[in-house]
Parts: sequence; structure tokens; C-alpha cells
Amino acid sequence: MQGYYHSIEHFGTVDGQGIRYVLFLSGCQLRCRFCHNPDTWQQGSQLISTEEIIKDLLHYRHFYDGSKGGITVSGGEPLLQPQFLAELFAACQKHNIHTTIDTAGYYDREHLTAVLPYTNAALFSIKAVDPQKHRWLAGFDNQQILDNLKYLVQHIPVTLRYVIIPGLTNSVEDLQALAGLVHSLPASTPIELLPYHSLGRHKWQILNMKYTLDDVLDATAQDISLAADILKGEDITLL
Repeated sequence: MQGYYHSIEHFGTVDGQGIRYVLFLSGCQLRCRFCHNPDTWQQGSQLISTEEIIKDLLHYRHFYDGSKGGITVSGGEPLLQPQFLAELFAACQKHNIHTTIDTAGYYDREHLTAVLPYTNAALFSIKAVDPQKHRWLAGFDNQQILDNLKYLVQHIPVTLRYVIIPGLTNSVEDLQALAGLVHSLPASTPIELLPYHSLGRHKWQILNMKYTLDDVLDATAQDISLAADILKGEDITLL
């Protein structure tokens, strides 16, 4: 099979354990105002096959094995191409390569069930817990996303990713709601806090799209520290 993709990173260090081969698939239904890769929203015409990826990945395998890394498939939203992703991960499993999905959770449940048998771990991005705020930030409410999150944590280890956007997602109420969500999950789920940055703003300009967060400052180390303290006070495990 072939999948629509955007790019490949051969030595990723921030998308799962160890050094990782990171494949960015194209296509996403969410329209996050703070997205730094809006060029991945459309599928485009760039295709790659499972065989091409495996051949490329094995060329660098000693880096991944030596660091207990593997492959992470990100996006866009990788689970919008579940058949391709399932075939790719199944091939990786045959080569004993650790597999991770980087997902935002907005798709039908059967997309997950097709891929889960071949998936070792997941990075799950939650934009906001409050449904109205989520709709404003990402274009849709989050009920389907939260349902998929609760299903996913029952099957594989999940790291919940949350972007600290000053003035938008870092209030005490926002972070207490996030902690409440984590405590409601059926398995222990750590959180990774990510700082908002505006480095992708130029991509919006290139695509002739209006960037609506021009007045929002990039998150500082202090913003992350303050958010971490609030979550730790709620007995949340942070990475």
C-alpha cells in the first residue's frame, strides 16, 4: 500500500522514546489556530509505500536499536490513513521495531481498532478539555477525541501532550480540568507539557491563511514551570 505523506525525519528525539524515525503523514480534519504545520492539513499528491519506508528505516536501524527507539508516525493525523498505517506497523513489528502513533484523536473508532494490534505506544495531543474552548481552538468539539483517548489508554501506554498557550490554555481552571481528565482515565497517563511557539506563522502566510494568534506571546520556561506546579499539586505525573 501507499500513504500520503508530508516529510520524514530520520533522527527524531522528541517524538517517543529513544532516537526515532518520524514519518509525517498528510491530511488532518482539525483546524487548530496554533498549528505550526498547516501545510500538512491537505493530503496533496506525495505518496510513499510501506516497502520504501522499511528499506529507508532499516538503513538507520542501528541508531534506533541502540537508543531503544523505533518509528513514530505523526501528521497531520496519521489515523486518517488506518489501512496504510496498519500495514506499515505490521511490517515494523515483523522486524521488531518499536511503533508509536502521534495522534490528536479525531476520527472514527474503527480507525483505532485497525492499527492498535501493531502499535506499542501513543502520543496523544489534547488541545483543551473544555468543549467550547476546544471548538474555538481546533474547529470542533472534543467528545469523539475524549472517547478515543479513554479507549486507547486501555490498550497501550499513552503520553498525553498538552500545549501551554499563554492566556488561552494555562489558567488554573484549564489545568485543573486537565488533571480531572487524567484522573478519570482507566489507566495511568503521564502528561508532557509543550510550550506554544509562533515559529510556524510564516507557513500560514505562505498559504495565504490568516493567523489569528498574532497577539499571543510564546510560552516561556516560567509558563511551563507554573503549569507543572499546578498539575503536580493535582497528583499528575509529568514527563
